[in-house]
Amino acid sequence: SSAMTSYAVCSRTTVLSINLDKVSLTALIKLSLFSAKQHYKMLVLGGGTGGIAMSARMKRVVGADNVAVVEPAEMHYYQPIWTLVGAGAKTLASSGRPTASIIPSGVKWVKSAVQEINPQTNTVRTEDGNEISYEYLIVALGLQLHYEKIKGLPEGFEHPKIGSNYSIKTVEKTWKALQDFKEGNAIFTFPNTPVKCAGAPQKIMYLTDAYLRKTGKRDKAKVIYNTSLPVLFGIKKYAETLWDIVKTRDLQVNLRHNLIEVRADKQEAVFENLDKPGETTVFEYEMLHVTPPMGPHFVVKGSPLADEAGWLDVNKDTLQHNKYPNVFGIGDCTNLPTAKTGAAVAAQSAILNRTINKVMKNEKPDKKYDGYTSCPLVTSYNTVVLAEFDYNGQPLETFPLNQAKERRLMYFMKADVMPHLYWHGLLRGFWGGPGPYRKLLHLGMK
Repeated sequence: SSAMTSYAVCSRTTVLSINLDKVSLTALIKLSLFSAKQHYKMLVLGGGTGGIAMSARMKRVVGADNVAVVEPAEMHYYQPIWTLVGAGAKTLASSGRPTASIIPSGVKWVKSAVQEINPQTNTVRTEDGNEISYEYLIVALGLQLHYEKIKGLPEGFEHPKIGSNYSIKTVEKTWKALQDFKEGNAIFTFPNTPVKCAGAPQKIMYLTDAYLRKTGKRDKAKVIYNTSLPVLFGIKKYAETLWDIVKTRDLQVNLRHNLIEVRADKQEAVFENLDKPGETTVFEYEMLHVTPPMGPHFVVKGSPLADEAGWLDVNKDTLQHNKYPNVFGIGDCTNLPTAKTGAAVAAQSAILNRTINKVMKNEKPDKKYDGYTSCPLVTSYNTVVLAEFDYNGQPLETFPLNQAKERRLMYFMKADVMPHLYWHGLLRGFWGGPGPYRKLLHLGMK
């Protein structure tokens, strides 16, 4: 009884001090939040393509109550369509849906950013101070854009005539710059880092060329593609087609040119020559499309889950972490040696689903990811070269026709079929890439 009395007095004192001191109230709330541990059998980090697709699949494996997704953003975007938004062929609004509408029903949405991953203790700390423990972890945090690594950016985007299809803040500026084009250089860049959707930096160049022809301004324009790469495209079969397009349409390609500075007030872009260190060239521009340098997510990079370069270190066949067997990865955050695309995520989701099912039963994963990825190279407002390939850089084509040719059918697929497949198939965990259909269409030959 005396213990009860002292507790009551003590709690009254606490209430009093809380009323007197708002700071300690905040601290107390934070403390209680931090100590309120949550536990999930399957914790998914990231509400992007890979995270949502896997949470939908895991809901069917372990039940909705046992799955949580950590994602701070209110909106989810279908980013592949931003190439067409930047060229005025689609609206930005059509690319987004509220996150709440795409998280599988019954799955817990932890609306915060990931702050820290501790695989030794099987816990994750979120930005709002929560600690969540897990039995299994799927990391789907994507990558980070680094406009700030180019001198003069991102503040340069406040000026006209410069845009970037890689960010929601700047994709409509690309379309504005294209519409306002009068005469001069239209310059397109590719950075000296891994990027997501490696075809996108040149797709907007082909669309710009098509738009300027359509509006009668092409003869007043010099269209230039400055890429840090030593090649136009990494897969020879498709690169040959693209070089033909470049020659036919009079596009200028400068290899090993890396953007290091934008002087937006003067409409100047500075490039370094990667083959001759220290040598720089200044280009004037009437329109500039910037593809930013990209890198691993800071949370992955700062965790024991990262490889030396900062990417999530997973087995390239099974997508299981190389050191922590209850951790798995999918998509752009991983060190899988394939191009970072939505199509790759689709194929990975089917393999990862199989891997996790096996691991949960203490069995050996038996399905291997072949590195399948796809890049629909938009070459005009009605044509696409559909590049599909594997880990070895060998074409792995779905259709029984030469996909290295520009085709209207492939444009229709890119612009209309794929978004539908994304929202209603991939995000609901029903689309695992075209693998099974490839066999069918090639009569079992592939």
